[in-house]
Amino acid sequence: MNRIELFIDGAWTAGAAGRTLDIVNPATEAVIGQVAVAETDDLDRALAAAERGFGVWRKTSALDRSKILRKAGDLLRERAKAIGATITAEQGKPLAEAVQEVGNCADILDWCAEEGRRAYGRLIPSRHPQVVQSVRVEPIGPVAAFSPWNFPASQAARKIAASLAAGCSIIIKAPEEVPSCSAAIVQALAEAGLPAGVVNLVFGHPPHISSHLIASPVIRKVSFTGSVPVGKHLARLAADHMKPCTMELGGHSPVLVFDDVDPAKVGAQLAGAKFRNAGQVCISPTRFYVQDPIYDRFADSFAAAAEQVVVADGAAAGTQMGPLANKRGLEAVDGMIADAVAKGATVRTGGRRIGNSGYFYAPTVLTDVPPEARILTEEPFGPVVILSRFSGLEDGLALANKSTFGLAAYGFTRSAATVEALSAGLEAGMITINHFGLGLTETPFGGIKESGYGREGGSEGLQAYLVTKFVSHLAA
Repeated sequence: MNRIELFIDGAWTAGAAGRTLDIVNPATEAVIGQVAVAETDDLDRALAAAERGFGVWRKTSALDRSKILRKAGDLLRERAKAIGATITAEQGKPLAEAVQEVGNCADILDWCAEEGRRAYGRLIPSRHPQVVQSVRVEPIGPVAAFSPWNFPASQAARKIAASLAAGCSIIIKAPEEVPSCSAAIVQALAEAGLPAGVVNLVFGHPPHISSHLIASPVIRKVSFTGSVPVGKHLARLAADHMKPCTMELGGHSPVLVFDDVDPAKVGAQLAGAKFRNAGQVCISPTRFYVQDPIYDRFADSFAAAAEQVVVADGAAAGTQMGPLANKRGLEAVDGMIADAVAKGATVRTGGRRIGNSGYFYAPTVLTDVPPEARILTEEPFGPVVILSRFSGLEDGLALANKSTFGLAAYGFTRSAATVEALSAGLEAGMITINHFGLGLTETPFGGIKESGYGREGGSEGLQAYLVTKFVSHLAA
């Protein structure tokens, strides 16, 4: 059995009270390990360590910080298969997806290592010949970060790598359900030579940890990835102390499929993207709006592709979709579908749990979903799709933008004019057309409306951990 501890001030440690939480394999419902629970004393030790660590790390050159990040990335690549296997066991996604996620973590560390070396200031021409005006960028300070269970490695890596590249220290509260991969990232950084206190890893009761860390005067920045309700709560806590936040919250991504594309080809392509990680992806396409002339053919193609998805234990060969990550997710998806059906929706395929052991759910396609169904307004974090018709461009944009979410949006068309109209008209922080091009290390990631604010990834991701200082001095 696996036992994951806290990492505070450069050392692995049990929680002060010795409490643990079970780690459950979602494919078998078997307990496969325990994770330590942080108490208030542990959090205070982590805060003190982060404060000391920041004093050291902010004075470390960008070049030396870069070397440590790149070395840690190399270690993760060497261990990708082993770390991926723990992700599959704890979270459920197919092994190939899990191993790829670890590789993505290494890419994130490399990218941030190089971006950190290029955090430039500038000189501003002065109105007076003896005055020098400069703009400097400096690390914002110790960070409190909260990462989710659906991409437990890459989401933790985004926050850790960007904060370290900027010169900040960090306390990361990683998911208790899937703790091993975040521990592996921290271990790689420690082995790469990261000074004690610069990264601290805690697990435990989320409300207790978030309220204690955010209120601490040590913490200068908050980063959170998760649901809209929790994000709003943490943003309020941070606002009480005037602390800036990055909030990457939920999504309910629309897809507009126009009648100038091949419905069978696009249907199969969308099925492959939709059922990745059992639909437990914040940018997962969920609301499919298909233009009238090709709706029936698209629906046939997509439903057929959904029925062919191989659902099994993520560790088994040939698995295309694993179980949902936890029991509450299974119950939430099943409840949303039941609500939609009770209000008049039709289940084209799926709509049921698979087996009696593990949190497996059949890939599901719903049609004729009425406006009052919860699934149209709440994020369906699972393997379920809503199919609807639209007539023309303006109708499609109105339907797509009706949601309070604004994270990602998709479009499929052969028309250059329609591509431009979608680029300008869709209300989302990220848009990808005729392919799936989101979530790359070098590109900004984040939403608008209730999907949050701030960006991770790309050069924008580093800027979130820097502050701007203007200096004007009169030459002697």
